[in-house]
Amino acid sequence: MQRTREPSEVLDNIPGLIVILTADGTLEFINRLVQEYFGLTLEQLKGWVTSDAIHPDDLSNTISTLRRAIQTGQPYQLDHRLRRFDGAYRWFHDDGQPVRDADGRIVNWYVLFTDIHERKTAEERLRERGGELASVIDTIPGLVMTATAEGEVEFVNQGTLEYFGRTLEELKGWTVGDSVHPDDLVYALPEWRRCVETGERLDLDNRCRRADGEYRWFHSSALPLHDADGRVARWYVLLTDIHERKTAEEELRRREESLHEAQKLSHTGSWKYVLSGPITLTPEMGRIFGVDSGDHTSGTEYFFNRFHPEDRKRVENLFQRSVKQKTDFQADYRIVLPDGAIRHLHTVGHPVVKESGELIEFFGTTVDVTEHWEARAELERALAEIKRLRDRLQDENLALREEIIRSSMFEEIVGSSQPLRRVLDQVARVAPTDSTVLISGETGTGKELIARAIHRRSNRSARAFISVNCGAIPQSLIASELFGYEKGAFTGAQQRRIGRFEAADGGTIFLDEVGELPMETQVALLRVLQEREFERIGSSEPLKLNVRILAATNRDLQAAVSARTFRQDLFYRLNVFPIEMPPLRERADDIRLLTEYLIDRYAKQAGKRFNNITSNTLELFQIYRWPGNVRELQNVIERAVVLCDEPTFSVDESWLRQEPTAVFNSAISGLGVSIDNERELIEVALAECHGRVSGPSGASAKLGIPRQTLESKILRLGINKYRFRT
Repeated sequence: MQRTREPSEVLDNIPGLIVILTADGTLEFINRLVQEYFGLTLEQLKGWVTSDAIHPDDLSNTISTLRRAIQTGQPYQLDHRLRRFDGAYRWFHDDGQPVRDADGRIVNWYVLFTDIHERKTAEERLRERGGELASVIDTIPGLVMTATAEGEVEFVNQGTLEYFGRTLEELKGWTVGDSVHPDDLVYALPEWRRCVETGERLDLDNRCRRADGEYRWFHSSALPLHDADGRVARWYVLLTDIHERKTAEEELRRREESLHEAQKLSHTGSWKYVLSGPITLTPEMGRIFGVDSGDHTSGTEYFFNRFHPEDRKRVENLFQRSVKQKTDFQADYRIVLPDGAIRHLHTVGHPVVKESGELIEFFGTTVDVTEHWEARAELERALAEIKRLRDRLQDENLALREEIIRSSMFEEIVGSSQPLRRVLDQVARVAPTDSTVLISGETGTGKELIARAIHRRSNRSARAFISVNCGAIPQSLIASELFGYEKGAFTGAQQRRIGRFEAADGGTIFLDEVGELPMETQVALLRVLQEREFERIGSSEPLKLNVRILAATNRDLQAAVSARTFRQDLFYRLNVFPIEMPPLRERADDIRLLTEYLIDRYAKQAGKRFNNITSNTLELFQIYRWPGNVRELQNVIERAVVLCDEPTFSVDESWLRQEPTAVFNSAISGLGVSIDNERELIEVALAECHGRVSGPSGASAKLGIPRQTLESKILRLGINKYRFRT
């Protein structure tokens, strides 16, 4: 065989690994694919021994075959595994041909390594499973077929038959145009024809029509099988489904378009700075920096030159330090565009580092925040003006509030008796503190007025004062009313609602008739007092609370503690600063002042004027026991104002002769009365009032307690008020 030397360019383009050896087997030449496969140069491979490249299991057979070929000078063929640069082994078929000189001596060996890894893998699977070649091909994840040298179908696997929904005989009559998408046919058909004519390998992506008419993307790979004369004898074709990949690529392309559009709308540009390469920009980044098509933006200097002179050194130092330390970069700065316009930018960058610690590149985003900066500057100017006006208004408001407080601190607390002065002194002492106050006393003595006075004189007077009548709220609703609830916490909870405690945050909450709270709500209230936190119904997240608690009751809570209807620990928490409201019968000195004050107030409301009060009326008021206290006095005077047509105020004496009322009131107020006795007293009152609760002739007036309180007690004691109606 006469030696001919082919150009290295031709050998580099042969689809196989080409090696040229000397007569004794020394490496002399390798083509490009050999270098890429082993990841080594010719000089590096010369230092290898056979065992460096051959799989240990194939080493013995390979060495013996090579020795025999060198000794006999005969061509050889060999299948074995070669180790790739990443350590993986692949099967190759070696075809070694000796090259002789004119005297017949071997001067070189030409060796072609053909990658047969897929074939060997298939053969191995075939042996392991004991199946036949057709079974193996059917399991290949792709459409497999063979074709004649002219491109006519000879054989297809089961996957091909199923995909196209045709028999082998039907497919034999098909052409490329019968299965390929019309849009892809314009390049697929000429490429297939060219490969058939030249015998070159085919590789392209195109869409093929499935049996149901849907098109899917495939990678078409066709390898020619050559006969001994080098002519194409057969084509092996593999169609690999890449539809998901193509779909993902298309989605990625659309997302990139959307990203560019979003960046344009948000004035955000992206950039990448490769230490060993140029800077790449998105279109919006170029727009932000005013980059023209002819500008050279390969280096950082171009962008640093755009920086405002006052910002350049600072930002440049920040960036260089981030590059050196391989840390994130962030900066706010200004740039000056060629037209002199100044833009405010915010840039963040992140380093990409190899496992070895070597910095590869920086990538990041730059946001044009000029509009935000200008808006913020304008907002700051507006806020400064608002603050100036607010401070001025606050000063005026404080002065006005102080004047109002001085003139109306105890606006509706009328009287000068010693018991009342003692209470007001207690109010003045406890109001500036945050101590919990328990106000006790008979109904109608003005407990809420005292609570409001404490709030007005406290440091919380500018915040909310929330009053809650615990006795007027059904027990099933009291927890949600006090603490609020989350959406869906119970049937009918269509949306979140804050409770009274949350509404009073920062201010004061007044719990009237606190003795009526059910035990489970008492536990939650105790937590508020101890931990200053609570949870909405339907939530497990504790909420911190800053609120002052004032409570009031007309019951004997110590007796309730003994009866185990009120928690002892809660009583101690509430009773930090007790204030006992004196009943009106102990404030005889205040009755005249109260009478005059109330007559004047209700007369103005009614549009009337009274010159004096009959002495008989004042005498009646002085000797009457007032079981309903100030509230009863208010009711009597309001009724008299409505009925009295003379300029002299007087009261019907019969209105003040309901002696049983005092008995009922003292008993029903909870001062040591048992539940059975309380039920009996209420039922007697309901019977006398024919089941009526409210109004002047109702049971609440007879017992001297508020209607809501009586309704709560009726509900709690399970009394049927309707059975007393006739």
